[in-house]
Amino acid sequence: MISFYLNGKYHELTQLNPNTTVLEYLRLHEGQTDTKEGCGSGDCGACTVMAQRLPSTIQQTLNDENGNEKNATPPFYTINSCITLLSLMDGHHLMTASYLADNPEHHPERALLHPAQQAMVECHGSQCGFCTPGFVMSLACVYENNRMQTSSESASQSDAKQLSYDEVVASISGNLCRCTGYRPIIEAGLLMSEIGQKREAEQSVMKDLTISLATDAMGSTKESAVSANAPAEAESDNVESTAIAPALNDAGRRLYIPKSLDELNQILAANPQATIWAGGTDLGLSVTQHLVDHEIIIQLSGIEALKSWALSDANSNTSTDEQTQSQSLVLGAGMSYQQMLPVLEQYFPRFAQVFERIASPQIRNMGTIGGNIANASPIGDLPPILLALDASIHLRHCAPNREESGKDLDSSDSVYTDEIIPLSAFFLDYKKTKLQAGSYIVAIHIPLMQDHQHLFIHKISKRYEDDISACLLAARLDVSADGAIIDNAKLGLGGMAAIPLLAVHCQQALIGQATDVASFEQAAQVLSADVTPMTDVRASREYRMHVVQRLLVKCGKQLVAEMQAESA
Repeated sequence: MISFYLNGKYHELTQLNPNTTVLEYLRLHEGQTDTKEGCGSGDCGACTVMAQRLPSTIQQTLNDENGNEKNATPPFYTINSCITLLSLMDGHHLMTASYLADNPEHHPERALLHPAQQAMVECHGSQCGFCTPGFVMSLACVYENNRMQTSSESASQSDAKQLSYDEVVASISGNLCRCTGYRPIIEAGLLMSEIGQKREAEQSVMKDLTISLATDAMGSTKESAVSANAPAEAESDNVESTAIAPALNDAGRRLYIPKSLDELNQILAANPQATIWAGGTDLGLSVTQHLVDHEIIIQLSGIEALKSWALSDANSNTSTDEQTQSQSLVLGAGMSYQQMLPVLEQYFPRFAQVFERIASPQIRNMGTIGGNIANASPIGDLPPILLALDASIHLRHCAPNREESGKDLDSSDSVYTDEIIPLSAFFLDYKKTKLQAGSYIVAIHIPLMQDHQHLFIHKISKRYEDDISACLLAARLDVSADGAIIDNAKLGLGGMAAIPLLAVHCQQALIGQATDVASFEQAAQVLSADVTPMTDVRASREYRMHVVQRLLVKCGKQLVAEMQAESA
């Protein structure tokens, strides 16, 4: 069973095609046609809806600059309903544009519009109106999260922090308008806070979207007692196994939502050919574009251990560096981009800065680090950076059946074998990895940066934001104690070959050389020994080679500038 709230009303479902998307359910099952179908690919944002994470037993936390704990993720977030499975809304409150207004009598003339809606009216932000509900949901989301944040810090809404131009633009960066233009929509976003403040001053009654709904009946009530900051692999695997029923079942198609790694291991051992579904930002297209009807889906959203992070002592057997790092950041494979962002801001700030150029808010809210790696796309944004950071990957291979494993599946510790390997050994060929039937990614281990290490990342794409890479270079450069010599180098490349890879010849050409631009210019000349780029719609072979060579030189200039600043 999956259970969720839709526009304030509780729903429970057991008989439904597991491939049903949120958009399909809204329009065809519930008649909620205020949510529009645009591209069906998660690109245009016409189908954007807002979801609220209902209270659970586990909350992701980080420490702020004062050392106090704070929530890592806001309560509201937007999704592209066209490619999101409805089952991913298990344990959520799902909201569409028609729910935002305070309209208890269902009379348009008496309704009090949400500030996002009212601002769109006053700023003439809608023309044909097709994209408008999606824009409204994106604006409402940033408004509500800002209101919640400032209400806890300010005595009144009049003291609330005003949304900046950049915040408004970032919130709608995943929404496409084809006729009105973005100026009036951005103006509407800037006007929302003023409308909210005015209503508070007038004591106008506004709908509170931050409802606290009873969660005892929710199918996603967390049964795991794993600490939010415990490493993913630390969850106990000695729980007595029991039969696990599918959450959805329809005409032989089944969807499972395991609540722990132990349950996932059992289900996957019994169904090694099942489709493993995390955020589904790429897999969703198999349903909407390729019309694939997946028979068995194992959904990872209910496993808190896969969405946890921790600091742990690095294992010298998993590092390819000559000098073993003292600590590693362990990221659960199920962490979304948005969940990773505050963690990376704390430990890898330059890595975090790239996120504003990766996908849209709707995609970053759903896409996961494990999914991005397992997808094995040669133009994936995360793998080249993780390669440069000398990351390792924790894989789990579940036994396909009792006969092949020779073990009793009633014992949970016999269902699988684990291995932690360098990420550079994970990618084998185009779309081919170390993953097998019955395998999944548990976590990613990233050695923490040391004082003598410097990270530079450069992404090239036709659009600056929300676009696929033509090529990407990530460089981690280690210098000697006096800063005069390059002791080590890791150069991760994306979009340059059939797989993300390390430019090993360029790396060797840098090691032992002086920390100056000339060393990087010489190393750039051997790039052709590492890769032979292809020509496609994004860039030509010659362009890619030339650009990455110049980006490597740019990294050298940045390194020299940093060393000079440190010695000044």
